[in-house]
Amino acid sequence: MRILIVGAGSTGGFFGAKLAKAGRDVTFLVRPQRLRLLEQHGLCVRSPAGDIEIKPQLISSSQINGTFDIVLLAVKAYTLDSALHDMAAAVGPNTVILPLLNGMRHMDVIAEKFGADRVLGCVCKVATSLDEDGRIIQQGTFNDIAYGELDGTDSDRIALVHELMRDAGFEAKTSKTILRDMWEKWTLLAAMGSINCLMRGSIGDVASVKGGHEFAVRVIDEVVAIVRAAGQELSEAFLAQAYGLLTLQGSPQTSSMYRDLIAGRAIEADQIIGDLLERAAAKGVEAPLLLLVYTNLLVYQAQLQR
Repeated sequence: MRILIVGAGSTGGFFGAKLAKAGRDVTFLVRPQRLRLLEQHGLCVRSPAGDIEIKPQLISSSQINGTFDIVLLAVKAYTLDSALHDMAAAVGPNTVILPLLNGMRHMDVIAEKFGADRVLGCVCKVATSLDEDGRIIQQGTFNDIAYGELDGTDSDRIALVHELMRDAGFEAKTSKTILRDMWEKWTLLAAMGSINCLMRGSIGDVASVKGGHEFAVRVIDEVVAIVRAAGQELSEAFLAQAYGLLTLQGSPQTSSMYRDLIAGRAIEADQIIGDLLERAAAKGVEAPLLLLVYTNLLVYQAQLQR
């Protein structure tokens, strides 16, 4: 079975390199600048579990010469539309798309482009970044992917996907609650990103100052209220973990959006915060702190564009 990784950045490159090293038939669909870099230097992953250096199979959109069985979509949300255009020729009637994106808006966009029956729910948890030489650096040791049918049923294609993903150097599992899993990840990312980005510090930095704990709790409360108003229930175990993690004294934890912000890169403000606020407005839920965060991020984005 043929796997197409759309995007060879820090996330797609990480999981793609692991799959390729495990002997899977992996091809990376990349833009010209990344293509030239990978052709010259190969794909390199620096990880506590062991480094990987491979000569990846690479194609550009004009070089797609057939459909793939699985498409692992690993791009930033603000490049989603162009990525879907680039990969269109690779998607056939039986292709399964696994999106490794944040938030939930992308699910509707992909379904509109290719049909809802092509898409599985998917959640990945990994902390990676690109260094100045284009190498992928893993922070921490967690590297998990979960996937499942959105209605929680078993299916033959889930079994096929799992057969390809398992035993490839990362934790891979099926989930009968993948929709809830996706909303829980979004809840955590939105709350953590809001705390980090508005206060310009780690979770521990915020928790250590007067009013920091109370601020973090109020942010989490707002996110959870919106998610519940949207009709998605969150497990009690997740909520206990989220409140604990996001108010933890001494924690160095930061969100990927915050790391992008302090590095002067583009951020996923609309997908992680803006989309939540749209859902809040539709349900009549007030979220003043999230609105403040979003305005702050929009100012940053406007300055970046200038």
